[in-house]
Amino acid sequence: MELYDAFSAGVEPGGLRSRNEIRLLICYIICRIDGGITKNQITTVLCETSLANYFEVSQALIDIIRTGNVRTELINEEEYLYPTELGKNNIRELEGELPYSVKETALNAAVELLTKLRREQENKIEITPHGDGFDISISIMDNDDKLLSITLFVADKAQALQVKEKFLEDPVKIYSTIVALLMA
Repeated sequence: MELYDAFSAGVEPGGLRSRNEIRLLICYIICRIDGGITKNQITTVLCETSLANYFEVSQALIDIIRTGNVRTELINEEEYLYPTELGKNNIRELEGELPYSVKETALNAAVELLTKLRREQENKIEITPHGDGFDISISIMDNDDKLLSITLFVADKAQALQVKEKFLEDPVKIYSTIVALLMA
């Protein structure tokens, strides 16, 4: 592979500086994610982990779609990416070209992002101003059934957002802990 032909602004040491490696990593992630991933999600993963430059990721996405390694599908006005047989075959042959740590970092970040987004869809969280602070209402859902609903008053928006983030890390743990405390 050609070395250092990609922009490296925002890329940390150990990140990718080769356009071929960036295309390969994107294909790798798409092949390993079950259920598709959007262009924005791929871009977020690679840029937040400082593995690749934003502009290089954007161009790589165009390239891998154009070359038939990835197909797109419009779902709820979002363009999702799925591997083609060509893309799967290329990954089987070439994934060894990517450093293990880069593959693991990118894949773990993608899974973490998709898990967080799924949790946001599956559970209801509302932050509303209330007097001198904010109410944060959290509902743990099982399909359309509400398993648990709780409203907390916090002093400011920053605390409300912190509660939201902690909740989204593991809603099942929060549910289990509350139930265990109430049943003890």
